[in-house]
Order: sequence, then structure tokens, then C-alpha cells
Amino acid sequence: MKRHVEGLVRQALSAAIAAGELGAQEPPAFAVEVPGDPRFGDLSTNAALVLARAEGRPPQAIARLLAGHLEAAAPGGWLKGPPEVAGPGFINIRLAPAFWQRILAEALAAGEAYGRSAAGAGRRAQVEFVSANPTGPLTVGHGRNAVIGDTLARLLVATGWRVEREYYFNNAGRQMKVLAESVRARYLELIGGPAGFPEDGYRGDYVRDIARGLVERHGAALARDDGAAFRAAAEQSIFAAIRATQERLGIAFDHYFNEDSLYRSGAIERTLAALEARGLVERREGAVWLRGVAVGLEQDRVLVKSSGEPAYRLPDIAYHLDKLARGFDAVIDVLGADHIAEHQEVAAALRALGADAARIRPVIYQFVTLTRHGEQVKMSTRRAEYVTLDELLDEVGVDAARFFFLMRKSDSHLEFDLDLAKQQSTDNPVFYVQYAYARIASVLRQAAESGIPLAAEPDLSPLGDPEVEVVRAVASYPDVVETAARDLEPHRVVFHALDLAGAFHRYYNRQRILTEDRALTQARLALVCAVQQVLRGALGLAGVTAPERM
Repeated sequence: MKRHVEGLVRQALSAAIAAGELGAQEPPAFAVEVPGDPRFGDLSTNAALVLARAEGRPPQAIARLLAGHLEAAAPGGWLKGPPEVAGPGFINIRLAPAFWQRILAEALAAGEAYGRSAAGAGRRAQVEFVSANPTGPLTVGHGRNAVIGDTLARLLVATGWRVEREYYFNNAGRQMKVLAESVRARYLELIGGPAGFPEDGYRGDYVRDIARGLVERHGAALARDDGAAFRAAAEQSIFAAIRATQERLGIAFDHYFNEDSLYRSGAIERTLAALEARGLVERREGAVWLRGVAVGLEQDRVLVKSSGEPAYRLPDIAYHLDKLARGFDAVIDVLGADHIAEHQEVAAALRALGADAARIRPVIYQFVTLTRHGEQVKMSTRRAEYVTLDELLDEVGVDAARFFFLMRKSDSHLEFDLDLAKQQSTDNPVFYVQYAYARIASVLRQAAESGIPLAAEPDLSPLGDPEVEVVRAVASYPDVVETAARDLEPHRVVFHALDLAGAFHRYYNRQRILTEDRALTQARLALVCAVQQVLRGALGLAGVTAPERM
């Protein structure tokens, strides 16, 4: 939709320049947007405002000039009245049914490719997401991370990027030692030995299950093990469960990167040495510190603890150096809000090392609050007071979980209403969208049963003002996909699906699709086919099914 109008504005600018009415040598960059208030037309451009300073003329005067050229450039029947000059110099444009019919024909001709583009131009992107520590089952918070990351990857693929999905397997560091100690304590309890549970240990039932499995396989033979067997068993068991949960969500990774490989390869030592060679570290109090002032941070940060163990930010710096070395044009990290400071520290260190940190784009998501019967469900992984992602999927299903995780902008807090997610009514957003798809499927079945075929190249001229709201929503889909991918905002996809479903439901309740007028029926069937096509595409990007019957 915007593409066509942008073309008209560019033609108008070129005509004004060619006529000597503007001093510019070529059309400037300008925007075409959908006004927030429909009273201001279907689309609006700021082209006159952009030119005003360079031209030394009031933007309203330039807008009036361009409005005339716009009207002349538009194909016959595209404009619903002359363009209007509004406010400080915006040009508001109203589009006629003929324009919307053209857009609808293009959508139908494109088929399943509608909404896809080559904006990424074959560039390479890595999306790293989930990357949960293998210390317990995936929680609801991990679920939001997973769905955001997977939907971003789908959006990038749809816009012409070559995408690699990566999971950073954080299997080194203190948390793995604590996990091993937790399993060992439960194991010793089960074989009747002395067991002191670590104060900050993991208390979930899964820890006891892992210990029980070791007893079944080894009896008491591991009583003197130094912890290696317990760590290996925990890591293997927990990560197998994590992968199974991801598969339930329809998520598959192209690459799993093990944190301990950074230790084995010497990458962490090399990273520390590179920082030290540039004078970016300081040794004091038995620890190694990243000098905050030297890298643009307000405070120094620990790189290696006094115990000799690297702090989490050091392997993260080494990991991101590895990512950049792999040649990705964009490196996208999906991170919880508690990692904002860490990301800033890593990015600062990378810049200080001369790395191209601008290629790294963080997507920060806020936490999830579960509510049931209007009350918050408490969650704490270590104390085992939490709802696992599997439990959520068991309760509300994959479709509802994925859709609800995308129903807020990533950096906004998400309140997940369990009761609403389970409702089989149009109050439930995912049901509302899927019901629109199923309704169209029902209409198409009725048409087939009545012997009304779908025209290969339907005459859309019978469509008019009653259909404009629906066609406008169909027409905006490619812009939504491209914008969502460019700005890394996957929520836009489900927002658009809700808008389109709403427009269709309102249309369905006001208008008959199967009428006595064969030409009108054929045109309306073509319209609902386009709606169904877009809904299927949007739901597919969100990883949600499109049911034929409900």
C-alpha cells in the first residue's frame, strides 16, 4: 500500500523539480504513514515539511504545489478527491475503491509469497535466544524468550535474510557446580548416606528425579564421586528436557554453542590477554577488573573473581568475539531485562577491542506474570515455586502460549491471563483470529457445495466502500512484516492479525458474501480468500496453527 503512494509522491516531486518549481536536484527522503485518525485520510506524507528549510518557503505552500502534481500523477480512479494540505504542511491522501481493487488483485496474484520481500538481500543474521542455563526446566519466562526469538527468525527469513538460530549452552561456571552439589545431596539422601543440602541449591523435584535415576543405574557406587558424574547426569537430563520442550513449541536450533568450549579453546584467556594488552584491565584485591572509564562505563566490572573463576561477562565477551568472527551481518541477542547492564558491559568491551559491536542488536524483553482467577502465580526457579513452560503448554496449548507471548511489545511487562488463554470464545485473542480463518474456510466450503467456483482472475470491480476496511488491512500486511523484521518487533504480527480478524468479523456480520449476484459473490469470495491468505501468513510467522474448523 505505502509502496504505491510513495511512488506517486516521488513522481510529484520529480515533476515539480523538472518544472523548476523546486530548487532541489532530486527528490528528498520522505515518509508516507497511515494517520492515527482516519479523518485525515488513508495515507499522509511529510514531503513538504522535509523540503521547507532547504527551499526557504512555508511548508504549506510546498504542500499545495505537490498536491497538484500528486493528483496529476495518480492513475485514473485511484484518488478519492484531491489531496488535502493539513496542519503544518502534511499532505493527506484518500484512496478510491479502484486503488484498493488493484492492491487486492496484487495480493491474490502473489499468493503465499504475499508479505515476503527481499529487504534482507541475502545478508546473514544470527538469532541467539532461549540460552537458558541447564540447571532446571524451562520456565514461563524462557517461553517468552523462545517465542520472541523464533518469531524474529521467521520474520527475517520472510524478508530475505539467511538466518541461523543459535542456543548458547551455558554449561560452565558456578551454577553448574551448585547443580551438581544439589543432585549429589539428593543422591546421598536416597542411599542413606550423610547429606548436607547446599544453602543455595536447586530444590526442584527434577533434581530428586535425576538423583533417583543415578541410584537405579549405579546403586551406591557414586557415593565418593567428586561431582563429575552428578554434573554430567544433570546436564544431560535437563538439556534433553529443554530440547523436548522447545520441540513442543515448534522450535529447532541450527547450532548449539557450548560455553565450556570457550575454556577448552583458550578463547577466554586470549580475550583477557587482549583486554590487558590495551590497558583495559586492572588487577587488585586478588581479582581482575575491567576498567570502566577506559571502556566508557561508569564503574569497573569484575572479569575474574578472587577465586580465579571468570565472572560471567568475560566468557560473554569471548563468545561475542566468536560470533562476530563468523561473519554475520547482524547478531541478534534475545535477553531478559535483568541482562541489560551485562549487554552494555559486553558491548563496551567489544568496542574497546576494536570489534564491530554495532552489528550486535539486543532485543530486551520484560518478565512475565502469570495470573489465575485474577491473582498472580508466584514463580522462583531455585526454590521450586514456579510454573514450568511444559505445565503452561499442558494447560493452555501451544497456539495460545505462542500468541499470548507476542501480545505485548518485547520491552513491556506481559501479564499472561491463564483463564483467558483457555477460553473458547472470541474474548480470547488467539481464538478470535483463528475463528476468522475458520469462518472463511466455512464460507469457501459453502460456496463449493453451492457450485460456485473461485475465479482464477476475478473481476473485483463490484467491490466498493463496504470492503475498504478489510482490503486496507490486507494491503498493510507487507509493510507490517517488513517493519517488524527491520525494527525487531514481532508483536506487530499478532497485532495486525487481530486488526485484520476484527475487520473481517465486522464485514461478515454486515454483509452477505454468498449473494444472488454472481459477480458480486465472486468478488467477495476473492476478498475473503485474500484475508485467509494473510491470516495464514501472519499466524505462520507467529508459529500458530490456522484451523479449517472450530
